[in-house]
Amino acid sequence: MPLPTLTLDLLQTLTLAAVVYYAGVLARRHIAFLSRLNIPSAVVGGLLFAALVLICRDRFVNLQLDTTGQPLLLVAFFTTIGMGASVALLRSGGLAVAIFLAFASVVCVGQNLLGMAVASGLGENPLMGVMAGSVTLMGGPATGLAFAPEFTKAGLPGADVLAITSAVFGIVCGGLVGGPVSTWLIHRHRLKTSGTAGSPVTSALPAEPEREIVVHVEREDTPIIRNLAVLALAMGLGSVLSRYIQATGFTLPAYIGAMVVACGLRNLDDVKGWLKINEDTMEFIGGIALNLFLVVALMNLKLWQLAGQALPLFVILVAQLALLVGLAIFVSYRLMGRDYDSAVMAGGFIGFAMGTTANAVANMRTITGRFGPAPRAFLVVPLVGAFFIDFINALVITGFVNWLR
Repeated sequence: MPLPTLTLDLLQTLTLAAVVYYAGVLARRHIAFLSRLNIPSAVVGGLLFAALVLICRDRFVNLQLDTTGQPLLLVAFFTTIGMGASVALLRSGGLAVAIFLAFASVVCVGQNLLGMAVASGLGENPLMGVMAGSVTLMGGPATGLAFAPEFTKAGLPGADVLAITSAVFGIVCGGLVGGPVSTWLIHRHRLKTSGTAGSPVTSALPAEPEREIVVHVEREDTPIIRNLAVLALAMGLGSVLSRYIQATGFTLPAYIGAMVVACGLRNLDDVKGWLKINEDTMEFIGGIALNLFLVVALMNLKLWQLAGQALPLFVILVAQLALLVGLAIFVSYRLMGRDYDSAVMAGGFIGFAMGTTANAVANMRTITGRFGPAPRAFLVVPLVGAFFIDFINALVITGFVNWLR
């Protein structure tokens, strides 16, 4: 007797995605190490559901989801990233931000070249090495899943499974390794903060205020509506730009054009103030789009496609970890000043170069809570990790995909 297939339409898929996402929120709330490692709730819930689908597959029931809403969610999220790429913001961070951004950009290329070399040495497709390079490590799960269709078209089967596996490995390792590296540097070079050594981080840094978005329900000109309109404008113009670029034969994800247009609109607004773009509102909209995209993508993940690729992928990821630890100790620390702040930044660098900016900040807060404040580190690392490197990394990955296609 053939097994039944449960088919969900778009509305049912999104409804289930909301439930699965909240299951991830509850799991993080009650399982301490998930929160400590900064694994996103969408990833936790989505992976749990994907594991359940794997257990049920060809045994009890098969599942068919409608994922046609994913491209819209993905473009919306990366458009909000483009809205954060402000030249004025980069300039306000000073020379240290520019140097750290340049360093991180070179590392993006280095991660991909190392991944290609190891993959080729193991007899695997070089695209696997790029996927286990800056795509998922510097980029995180969203970038990995965003580029997965392009990698599949270029000849890498199961790219989405490889993407999420690499991303989760990176998030876990970035959260575990960054702090010890900073601690070793501080002890090795006998570094001290410019503040009171050993002071708790809560006294060293002002607590971040709860950011709020005010929505006036009975008004039509609220900031959220205005920013949604600006976002839609960037997405629409970006689709035209992407189509024009693709007509030249250059392959790129659909969201690149929207990111470029969003960056242009943001910097125009910084000068003229016409659009009144609000960063908190854009981040809020982008967060909703990202979480829904990740959950739907992970719910549709075919974990059985990882069979036969797990060992080569693990070898590539271990090599990437070794590279980043070496770069943090011998390059990042020295490049950023050979002082206490640069040691803290080294741990933050591992956090976002292996996972997410949340990892980077968590690593640095752990160190400053023990050894004292590092204000320069908390200025430089979040600016680069949260606002600028995703934009540059997307262009780097696009170049590699077109090179290896």
